[in-house]
Amino acid sequence: MLKNSALIFGFNNYSTEIIKNLKNEYKEIKIYSLDEEDTHNEQYDITHFDLSDNWQDIEDDISIEESIVFCVLEETSENIFLVISLRASYENLSIIAVASHKENANKLLMAGANKVIPLVETTADIITNMLENPISNSVLHEILYEESDLKIAQIKISNESHIQDEELSSIDWSHYHGIVVLSLMHKDMSSEFIYSSKAKRHIIQEGDVLVVVGYEKDIKEFEKQIGSNRYVNWSNWSW
Repeated sequence: MLKNSALIFGFNNYSTEIIKNLKNEYKEIKIYSLDEEDTHNEQYDITHFDLSDNWQDIEDDISIEESIVFCVLEETSENIFLVISLRASYENLSIIAVASHKENANKLLMAGANKVIPLVETTADIITNMLENPISNSVLHEILYEESDLKIAQIKISNESHIQDEELSSIDWSHYHGIVVLSLMHKDMSSEFIYSSKAKRHIIQEGDVLVVVGYEKDIKEFEKQIGSNRYVNWSNWSW
């Protein structure tokens, strides 16, 4: 069951996209930032907090225990400390955190997060793309709220790939069961949402990377079907 309120700790691109997607799901969304300057933002009502263990000031306005919490602080150490502090104070609180790579995801789970969204550092706009794509809203919901084995994977186009030299918009992705294709990364590691007008005209080339969401078995089958393998950046992730 969804909570009545969503509390978002951290103000950045991830938090604003989460807000856009969840604004109709909760009666109230509260944003908290470590940077006092953010409280002057004209678009969002943001409250300053200081990572102390004293949650009384927030409890004066809203019941934390009856809320769902998103921890999206950019500093990993601060995000981990925040999760530890919240879990120590609220045993049954639903906590969702973001992590820059798998090692940090494990630390956040150990700290007490119920769910961790791992973000590949070179594709930091993956969450934005997922939230903008209506097709994948149900996928995002499952990642956030359900016990799920869904994974985000990067598939690097090889010179033997069956889809090399095809225009991105000409491919019917529905033929690939269980896979949601989110974005395309170029060789310079810049990323584009696959449904953007620019990306649609792109001719798939060797070295391009498709960012996809799916279950492990479906991702493996997708690799076979297009004749390409998963791309692993060992500096920040392992599969």
